[in-house]
Amino acid sequence: MSGENKNILLIYIGLVLAEALCWTAFGFELDRALTGNHLSWAYVFEWPLFSLYALYMTRKMLREERLAPRPPPADPAEDAALEAYNEYLRRVHRDEDSPTG
Repeated sequence: MSGENKNILLIYIGLVLAEALCWTAFGFELDRALTGNHLSWAYVFEWPLFSLYALYMTRKMLREERLAPRPPPADPAEDAALEAYNEYLRRVHRDEDSPTG
């Protein structure tokens, strides 16, 4: 699974968890409000707002994920040049480590 697909999957999993939490809490608070706890009426309206906020943030994160710049594929010529430079550094350090007369 590519990194982009993995991030999108994690965003959707977060949405499912947030929605499950919000609507479970909404049901719990609605039950408490209907049985006489007047403070719970505030939460009855608050949890659906949290649910809408989770949807908003999910859309925003998905848009950012899809529009994020991706690094270009590696150029084989650059890889060869990098490997040649690394080999040069290994030789230099090997020469420095060897005892000189």
